[in-house]
Amino acid sequence: MTAGAARAVVVGAGIIGTWHAVELVEAGFRVDHLEADAAPTGASVRNFGLVWVSGRRTGAELQAARRARRRWEEIGAEVPGVGFRANGSLTVATSEAERAVMVEYAQSTEATERAVAFLEPDQVRACNPAVAGDVAGALHCSADGVVEPRSAPAALRAHLARQAPDRYCFRPRRRVSAVEARGVRDTTGTRWAGDLVVVATGAAYDHLPATAAFAPLLERVRLQMFETAPYHRPLTTSLADADSLRYYPAYETTSRGALGEQSAVAAEHHLQLLLVQRPDGALTVGDTHAYAEPFDFALCEDATEELLARARRILGAGLPPVRRRWAGVYVQCRDGGVCAREEIAPDVWLVTGPGGRA
Repeated sequence: MTAGAARAVVVGAGIIGTWHAVELVEAGFRVDHLEADAAPTGASVRNFGLVWVSGRRTGAELQAARRARRRWEEIGAEVPGVGFRANGSLTVATSEAERAVMVEYAQSTEATERAVAFLEPDQVRACNPAVAGDVAGALHCSADGVVEPRSAPAALRAHLARQAPDRYCFRPRRRVSAVEARGVRDTTGTRWAGDLVVVATGAAYDHLPATAAFAPLLERVRLQMFETAPYHRPLTTSLADADSLRYYPAYETTSRGALGEQSAVAAEHHLQLLLVQRPDGALTVGDTHAYAEPFDFALCEDATEELLARARRILGAGLPPVRRRWAGVYVQCRDGGVCAREEIAPDVWLVTGPGGRA
């Protein structure tokens, strides 16, 4: 690596760690990028890839989402492998009660700030012809986008290796076991030193002794998702159902109590429908939320069946066979903050807890 440049160490090759590596290399640092496994296998590659502006809380969270959306589009133009698409989203109403809450929201300043408008059923079908079910309308957010979570981290690493081969080095199978001033030590005893160290180990945030004091600020969330074989029609937007109004903070100002009670399965699993079509036509469908550890190791078929039924209702057609299912665990801040940034040793920063915030 080039002599004289400031050094940085990034621990974790999920999207948070990888993005720090991108920004540090662009800022002129020499970066050693450590990953415990051969490649990331956590929440960064087990999600929808949604860059979701529409549901974010006013203030710092919305600002972060907008910034993330802008940066993903910028890097997507430079690195096609991240799979960025400015496809927007539809949050679909299938009842008059859901429609009324969406119409109320669309008339608010919150909707304007997020580029959200209410569409009548015929407008919904014009926006996304694959929505052929009996719908009552939808919220359309033109600011939302999507990336490909399974390929984005690797595409960004390859980009860094091409652009700055003398200042970026990815070092897989380097599991960090200790934190020291301006450095970390891996399980082989090797010390990795830098002028700045970023520890972005996701849901493993408490695996280092130095992070124990900050663990109460964070909580893990388990989700369950699945992917179908390729669908016969292209989807021009990402899709969500009205249960999303219950979970995303942007909708707190609405009369969402008028939505009524969730179904028993949805309430048990804190369920909402999110649906994204992958470039090969496959549909990624989810998701559920479990907050109480220890998490169940098994996948629940009742949640899968509920999500399939909701997708069929909105699309107005049967779905292809499910070809893979999985669970994942992400971490979020208990106080609703955008993320946790804590200096756990001199010039060593723990960065984690963004949840699904873009």
